[in-house]
Amino acid sequence: MVGGLQFKRETMAKMEVKTSLLDNMIGVGDMVLLEPLNEETFINNLKKRFDHNEIYNVFLHFALSDEAYRSLRDQDKDQCILITGESGAGKTEASKLVMSYVAAVCGKGAEVNQVKEQLLQSNPVLEAFGNAKTVRNDNSSRFGKYMDIEFDFKGDPLGGVISNYLLEKSRVVKQPRGERNFHVFYQLLSGASEELLNKLKLERDFSRYNYLSLDSAKVNGVDDAANFRTVRNAMQIVGFMDHEAESVLEVVAAVLKLGNIEFKPESRVNGLDESKIKDKNELKEICELTGIDQSVLERAFSFRTVEAKQEKVSTTLNVAQAYYARDALAKNLYSRLFSWLVNRINESIKAQTKVRKKVMGVLDIYGFEIFEDNSFEQFIINYCNEKLQQIFIELTLKEEQEEYIREDIEWTHIDYFNNAIICDLIENNTNGILAMLDEECLRPGTVTDETFLEKLNQVCATHQHFESRMSKCSRFLNDTTLPHSCFRIQHYAGKVLYQVEGFVDKNNDLLYRDLSQAMWKASHGLIKSLFPEGNPTKINLKRPPTAGSQFKASVATLMKNLQTKNPNYIRCIKPNDKKAAHIFNEALVCHQIRYLGLLENVRVRRAGYAFRQAYEPCLERYKMLCKQTWPHWKGPARSGVEVLFNELEIPVEEYSFGRSKIFIRNPRTLFKLEDLRKQRLEDLATLIQKIYRGWKCRTHFLLMKKSQIVIAAWYRRYAQQKRYQQIKSSALVIQSYIRGWKARKILRELKHQKRCQEAVTTIAAYWHGTQARRELKRLKEEARRKHAVAVIWAYWLGLKVRREYRKFFRANAGKKIYEFTLQRIVQKYFLEMKNKMPSLSPIDKNWPSRPYLFLDSTHKELKRIFHLWRCKKYRDQFTDQQKLIYEEKLEASELFKDKKALYPSSVGQPFQGAYLEINKNPKYKKLKDAIEEKIIIAEVVNKINRANGKSTSRIFLLTNNNLLLADQKSGQIKSEVPLVDVTKVSMSSQNDGFFAVHLKEGSEAASKGDFLFSSDHLIEMATKLYRTTLSQTKQKLNIEISDEFLVQFRQDKVCVKFIQGNQKNGSVPTCKRKNNRLLEVAVP
Repeated sequence: MVGGLQFKRETMAKMEVKTSLLDNMIGVGDMVLLEPLNEETFINNLKKRFDHNEIYNVFLHFALSDEAYRSLRDQDKDQCILITGESGAGKTEASKLVMSYVAAVCGKGAEVNQVKEQLLQSNPVLEAFGNAKTVRNDNSSRFGKYMDIEFDFKGDPLGGVISNYLLEKSRVVKQPRGERNFHVFYQLLSGASEELLNKLKLERDFSRYNYLSLDSAKVNGVDDAANFRTVRNAMQIVGFMDHEAESVLEVVAAVLKLGNIEFKPESRVNGLDESKIKDKNELKEICELTGIDQSVLERAFSFRTVEAKQEKVSTTLNVAQAYYARDALAKNLYSRLFSWLVNRINESIKAQTKVRKKVMGVLDIYGFEIFEDNSFEQFIINYCNEKLQQIFIELTLKEEQEEYIREDIEWTHIDYFNNAIICDLIENNTNGILAMLDEECLRPGTVTDETFLEKLNQVCATHQHFESRMSKCSRFLNDTTLPHSCFRIQHYAGKVLYQVEGFVDKNNDLLYRDLSQAMWKASHGLIKSLFPEGNPTKINLKRPPTAGSQFKASVATLMKNLQTKNPNYIRCIKPNDKKAAHIFNEALVCHQIRYLGLLENVRVRRAGYAFRQAYEPCLERYKMLCKQTWPHWKGPARSGVEVLFNELEIPVEEYSFGRSKIFIRNPRTLFKLEDLRKQRLEDLATLIQKIYRGWKCRTHFLLMKKSQIVIAAWYRRYAQQKRYQQIKSSALVIQSYIRGWKARKILRELKHQKRCQEAVTTIAAYWHGTQARRELKRLKEEARRKHAVAVIWAYWLGLKVRREYRKFFRANAGKKIYEFTLQRIVQKYFLEMKNKMPSLSPIDKNWPSRPYLFLDSTHKELKRIFHLWRCKKYRDQFTDQQKLIYEEKLEASELFKDKKALYPSSVGQPFQGAYLEINKNPKYKKLKDAIEEKIIIAEVVNKINRANGKSTSRIFLLTNNNLLLADQKSGQIKSEVPLVDVTKVSMSSQNDGFFAVHLKEGSEAASKGDFLFSSDHLIEMATKLYRTTLSQTKQKLNIEISDEFLVQFRQDKVCVKFIQGNQKNGSVPTCKRKNNRLLEVAVP
């Protein structure tokens, strides 16, 4: 939009005007005040304001929006804002500004903000799917939109409802030169990721698609890729789920690809022409996108089925008819998708509460269109604009003058053009153009656009606003500007020439039933929901309503809705046709001023009264300006208004009293009242502030006084408590000093007594010490004497003995020396052994060498004793579990050492028992639950088949009382053998893992015979089985080690023989049943 001019019809109950509209103004903002008032001054004033950028001013939109919003909120009146004007005049931008302002001034909060955001974000979605570039406007609305915004009693938005009118769906398949298809096609190809395009089977090149015009594919200043991201984000905010958005894009892609389907003629045997699809690749991709069977859709493009009562007739389609069917499907698919989008948006933005709502409607509908080639779409659009002009006339010009008559107000009649005659020409139910078009469409026989034009020439020839060269009116016979295949209507906005070609087909809007049924069969949920009439169980043979009748009914509903609301108008004027800024085309602006009837509107206002209001609200609003009416007037409202105006000395020519309203002629009088009211309100506010401040100060003073008393009481209490504490502290200090003096005095006395006692004790101790030393000296002297006597006596006895022994010495000297020397050698041996002792490890074989030969037996015995001792020390460190393991290892040694060649390799392997971890593995939960006893060993073994010697994997389980075999995969128990029934275990002496478990004959477990297994842990399994059987039965289990032994297989005795052989599979032993009596095991 380059420029816009707004006129509004003021609300009847309330009007707020700011004096700033009259001050510092360029030109005249209120055309009612323009002097002199004529077409020239009107245009000059607009041009002057346009040159200073005062025409297109966001504030003007906001002022009108604010007035409508406040009237709705404060006076509880439903409002509507009608935005009209030519295509490209700025209606869409004006509607955005209105909605943005309403969203900005209403309340806040999480829920309110979400509703506002959804209402605002519905615009980008609808613009992408419903707007397109035309020669007059880069963002032209190709549909009509009316939005009811619902508010609660506070004025906060609750939701909204959108109605759409006549989407220009013919644009999907064909666009005039210099124009584009709908925005969404270009946005999708420009902004979608490569992954999304591949998923939709599209390419980024516009030239690949026949439905997209190439001469205007790129628009200066428009970023289709960025707009696509905006649309996707808006769809998410409005509430579209991801799969819904993807479904919409899939439908858009299918419409694009429909245009690439081309047909070729083909003759049948009966001579009739039919059509065939040239390249079925596009059809295949469309079917993949929509989930339709390819053969079904291909037939729908080639045949048409007509139903009449109980009969069905199938006819072939020629190439022209096939192209018509293709385009009809594309148009219907897109238009129904657009209607679904509007309904889906309505589901998201509708009010969730059922409380009474206030409504503000915003109408943004296509403007009046006059193109070089005008067809059915322009005819319908201009009809809608005629209806809007009619409601404007009825609600403003006509109602304005009729109100003066009702209120008995003197006024000067102003002539204005009433376009009801044009509306009647179009919509009359008997001889209107739409009625005749419907009649022609429903008429049997050959129906063409020419027959429709002939009917118009017959019925409308005498109508003053209808012109046709083929009519009976002779004044148009030689009019070369009027072609034979056209008719012209003199609209309120000017004469428009309509080409009759396509009127019948576009009004029929016919989609073959075969295509509807094909769409209904789609697995694509959205497409199937768009064609409910395709359901074979709901076939309706009744002809669907025509496009013209549907639109006529929609417009009638819209007009009825608008008449229930208080209207506010934004009349947009287009300054030029070049879509450029700062260019003012006076001729174009003058034409728009004339057909919009702006001068008539201003004249009515100037000839009449600019403002009117009922007596009660007027008195209520201005009663504070008069002492007699303030604060309450007890008489009739009209008398109160008369007293008020007399008191204010308003000239009598400036107002008039009607039957129920006061009429004010000049807006300046209203401005004066508003200024006086504003000043009076300020005075009242000052008075209220004064009284409030006095009350507040008195309240504050009383509070401070009360607080002072409380604080004083608390302070006195605090002071007394503090004084008491000081006195108490002083008394404690004095007491402590007195007690300290007394204590020190007693301490001195005690110290004196203690020193006296210590002196006595010391003297006594010295005395006793002297006495003791004297006694000790005496005793020592006596002891020395006794010792001397003993020594002398000992020497004497020794001398005496030596004299007696001397005669025996020579005979015993050698023996004594030998014993002494031997004793010294042994002593030295033990001392050296002490320093050369080996480590305490039982496996340490080191031992000090023997120093002397005669100590050989002693040396070996000491080695044995030391080994036994350190073994005991080592065993004392074992836990119970380790002791059990070593006991099992010791048992295995006793059973298999030097008997089984496999035994040495098992010595270094710990006995684990539970190799399968049944308690932890969820796979064996069923098996675990079936066994209540403690599991001693759980291992996978190979069970040898008794018949052929082949092996099968089984789970081998040993418990305290039983031996169990279970299936490795399912965990199901196959066999259960009590240990009391196990009699013997047989195995070979070689390096293999085969062993046989012999069962007691006659037992239940022995019904099939003994078991033959192969295991990697044979030594451990046989040892544990031996120990467990011994523990439970108190009998030793017989372990037979032999390279040949017998086993019982059912009723036969079979010999198991182990032989040496070369294995094909490496070092793994193999088992083979030779005959009924022999089973050979080949061991490497």
